[in-house]
Amino acid sequence: MENLFLGAMDAFEPLAVFSVFCGILLGYVVGVLPGLSRPAALAIAVPITYYLSPISAIAFLIGVTKASAAGGATGAIMLNTPGEPSSAATCFDGYPMAKAGQATKALKTALFASVFGDIVATLVLILLAKPLASFALRMGPLEMTSVMIFALMFIAALSGKSLTRGLISGIFGLFLATVGLDPESATPRLTFGVIELYDGVPLVAATVGMLAFTEMLVQGETYIANLRKGVAPEMMKRDCSDLTWPDVRRVAPTVLRSTGVGIAAGIIPGLGPTIGAFLAYAVAKKSAKPGDRFGEGEIKGVAATEAADNAVLPASMIPLFAIGLPGSVSAAILVSAFMIHGVIPGPLIFEQYPRLIYGIYVSMIVASVCMLLVGRIGLHFFARIGRVPIVLIVPNVLVLCLVGVFLERHQLFSVYAMLVLGLLGYVMQRYGYSVVTFLIGFVVGPLFELSLRQAIIVSNGDPAVLVDHPIAVAFLFMALAAAVMFLKRERPGGAVEESVRGPG
Repeated sequence: MENLFLGAMDAFEPLAVFSVFCGILLGYVVGVLPGLSRPAALAIAVPITYYLSPISAIAFLIGVTKASAAGGATGAIMLNTPGEPSSAATCFDGYPMAKAGQATKALKTALFASVFGDIVATLVLILLAKPLASFALRMGPLEMTSVMIFALMFIAALSGKSLTRGLISGIFGLFLATVGLDPESATPRLTFGVIELYDGVPLVAATVGMLAFTEMLVQGETYIANLRKGVAPEMMKRDCSDLTWPDVRRVAPTVLRSTGVGIAAGIIPGLGPTIGAFLAYAVAKKSAKPGDRFGEGEIKGVAATEAADNAVLPASMIPLFAIGLPGSVSAAILVSAFMIHGVIPGPLIFEQYPRLIYGIYVSMIVASVCMLLVGRIGLHFFARIGRVPIVLIVPNVLVLCLVGVFLERHQLFSVYAMLVLGLLGYVMQRYGYSVVTFLIGFVVGPLFELSLRQAIIVSNGDPAVLVDHPIAVAFLFMALAAAVMFLKRERPGGAVEESVRGPG
């Protein structure tokens, strides 16, 4: 109770509340603007937190993440252009509602469903994270290694259309994480005489380059292609609709069910908000009643995708706090913010930083309330932001990328690393290799290497030792079973590809 009280005091400090509010505003802008993704915004925002206190920094980034998920629905509903990949499923029914003169109803449904899913998932995080962390403390190196192998297998399978390419991306991320000084012998590895690489590849440069810079290259290419074809975005129609209590009662069961789907997608590493949103839409469509018109402007479709999308982030922090494993790419980027302030996510965080953890919990609730207020007041204003042309977005974001990466170490080497990794990310996307899997492999690489080394020492290199570690055997078996299952289903038009694309 003492730590809860102290954490709440930290969370309600003027600077912390102001940081949450600024994060919410930035997140909504990012969510509304087509071409700016949530991970890219987080990657750009991380350097801004250097000079903030830990609670203010994490609160700011949480605000960005939560609001970008909610704001992504605006472009999807009003312009048929999702600001977030996870909001693509919202286009199925949101845009038809806008064309039918029900844009306000769709926007309010998306907002309230988002806030509900976010708050419920945050409460689940508060209830489950510490008990799971207590369980994780009983897990040894063998168990931790097997858990990370299982998680990376799922991430590789579900972050793209090909398990093989996903595994290649994840392994390449793990490989890049070994650049620098060996943690045991302090021997330089893969540095090629470059002194700046002794500290490893800069984390912020990797995340900004592979996400924000790569995304801007893709968006710039798309803009030029559309310009040559003479393609212009379709504008929305004005309306006078509003959300009524009968509408609320009608969508309430869908919101509850979809929130559960989003929480499950967040807890399981690798699924993420996009998969969660499409799964929730598929479940809602399967549970449709006579008269429901999914794909033609059904309000349940908007509620389902937005509730699940916003429930994923708080739930994805459960494995982050419990075992130090990020459940999504957004959670992986938050790891860098923790590390900047000297905090290592994992089961020991509840013992070493209990005040900070409770402060983060309270800040997440504050962020949910701010998201509701900002979203409700700025409903139509954010819709106008969605009309900003991509030709203005790309150059400004590129400038932010360059400045943010330079501020990490005040070295031009970080900028060069971002440019190289950004081009690498562009090539990977063009050929179907998952950038998400690469980044998560890169982030968990040091922890995976440490656990693997300890496991080899504990077992003395004898695989028979696994017999005495049933948890490790269970996770390795599930990883193998998952690999076999996804390899069998890995074909054009198969179930894995369909689950990523979603219905329609």
